[in-house]
Amino acid sequence: MDYLLIGLVAFLASGLTIYSGFGLGTVLLPAFALFFPIEVAVAATGTVHLLNNLFKGGLLGRRADWRTVARFGLPAIPAAVAGAWLLGKLGSTPRLFTWSALGRDYGPTAAGVTIGTLMILFALLELQPWFQRLAAPPRLIPLGGIITGFFGGLTGQQGAFRSMFLLKSGLEPARFIATGVLIAVLVDLARLPTYAASFHGSAALGAHGWALVAVATLCAFAGAFLGVRYLKKATIGVVRAIVATAMLVIGATLIAGVLGG
Repeated sequence: MDYLLIGLVAFLASGLTIYSGFGLGTVLLPAFALFFPIEVAVAATGTVHLLNNLFKGGLLGRRADWRTVARFGLPAIPAAVAGAWLLGKLGSTPRLFTWSALGRDYGPTAAGVTIGTLMILFALLELQPWFQRLAAPPRLIPLGGIITGFFGGLTGQQGAFRSMFLLKSGLEPARFIATGVLIAVLVDLARLPTYAASFHGSAALGAHGWALVAVATLCAFAGAFLGVRYLKKATIGVVRAIVATAMLVIGATLIAGVLGG
């Protein structure tokens, strides 16, 4: 059942999020949080996210605007390392509080509360029409890289911020998407080694976890391949509402310590 759930979520998310403000990590993180502590779930999601973006980069990379990639991506690298380092520190804390229900004890770590709170905030923003139209001036692209990198490292949520700072870059849709993919690759390459050093993500996943990552990656490849060719942007409004609602629920369960503890 776990392989089916992770694979289905990765397939749908990879295809549907190609044209949206949110990304694969936003949708896949809650699924991994069902099986792992939240900081390990972020690392597992980041691994799939990197491999999927490398695949999409192969499909779309030649269309990218490399000047924008450099202006946005280079400031994002140290910020992603800082965010990932902070996540490692938060994940090593004991439970902030505990409570019991149905014979089980629950309680969140600082990482669970932080990521849960930010997921709720991001979800509420995704539901606001003004936020979906928000676009920063091109001169702020380096600042966008710092913000995107930091939150990408801390929570895995980077798509919405990246889109906000790229919307007024003047890039045509194909170049916009390809540029975003390559920026995401830079953030992932920066944060994943930091995760591994901070909380031994490789060992924490174990054989079962790596098998889930492999299934998710293959399904994400398939979703991206089909999404690039067939997906229509008209579906994104419904998808955004569904994803935002799921983020609200998952964020609340992380804060309560039901998931990701």
